[in-house]
Amino acid sequence: MKLIIRTYKLQLKHPFTISRGTRTEIPSIIVELTENGFSGFGEATANPYYNTTTDKFEEELIDKCSIIEKNSNKTPEEYWTYLFPYFRDNMFLLCALDEAYNDLYARKKRLKLYQYWNLKTENIPLTNYTIGIDSIEIMVAKMKEVASPIYKIKLGTKDDIKIVSELRKHTDAIFRIDANCGWSPKETIENARKLKKLGVEFIEQPLLANDWKGAATVFKNSCLPIIADESCIVEDDVEKCHNHFHGVNIKLMKCGGLTPAKRMIAKAKSLGLKTMVGCMTESSVGISAIAQLSPMLDYVDMDGALLLKNDIAEGVKLTNGIIIFSDINGTGVKLN
Repeated sequence: MKLIIRTYKLQLKHPFTISRGTRTEIPSIIVELTENGFSGFGEATANPYYNTTTDKFEEELIDKCSIIEKNSNKTPEEYWTYLFPYFRDNMFLLCALDEAYNDLYARKKRLKLYQYWNLKTENIPLTNYTIGIDSIEIMVAKMKEVASPIYKIKLGTKDDIKIVSELRKHTDAIFRIDANCGWSPKETIENARKLKKLGVEFIEQPLLANDWKGAATVFKNSCLPIIADESCIVEDDVEKCHNHFHGVNIKLMKCGGLTPAKRMIAKAKSLGLKTMVGCMTESSVGISAIAQLSPMLDYVDMDGALLLKNDIAEGVKLTNGIIIFSDINGTGVKLN
């Protein structure tokens, strides 16, 4: 098995703002694992909140190349377990390698990855389309630019209720709210009452990630479901979210890939938590990996590639929130 590394700067269609800041481009690293004419692809994007850069990614991959290229006869679960001690401090890279190995393994089996997992795609959730924080006029224009049955609205400003009230005048679509740790417990409970009347389905991560006391209070008193994001990073976090959140949003790059994400989904379901997988603004490489999990989920947020000026790959397509799988095996990815 051979490792190939490519780096890109993914240009966004519009500046993308959340409560923590604004971005206009997303540095991305694509890993390709090749063997006997088959290739599998995985992705990790750099994020200042997690102190990651593509330079650091590339340096670590080169340093550990001989480790990565061994053991191609393992199952994806076995390969993840083999890699984990070497990448336990870099879940983003572990994710990229796990995606690539799952993709390669399924292609060698001549199956789509969801087929290898014995999943059916008849009843899968619709994805939302994300609207970043901006002036109300620009947020409305972004909604009109991309028709969607579900919009995720990024909030965390002094005018959050006003923003949602104004956006509601322009669409009957379902709204999901992501406050990105921008609210207090009291604000969350009060905002939930107002947002429920405005057709909001749930609120994602309103509090700081480590505010478990506040989360318990909100869990008991919110009239809308609360979904953990920054409070649910790795596998051990799922159990912590029980009786603090109504559901969890799992990010592949944060937890270390598809393999642990599947375990997290199963654990969440066993605890009665709703399950969601989200993206981190990535190309169709990462998005197509997420899509393979969609039959297991209650909600999915995989619009990242739609936010790009130029996608670097082809894979699953999204039309009006509907996931359309590629004809290609594995995760269905082909680099442009």
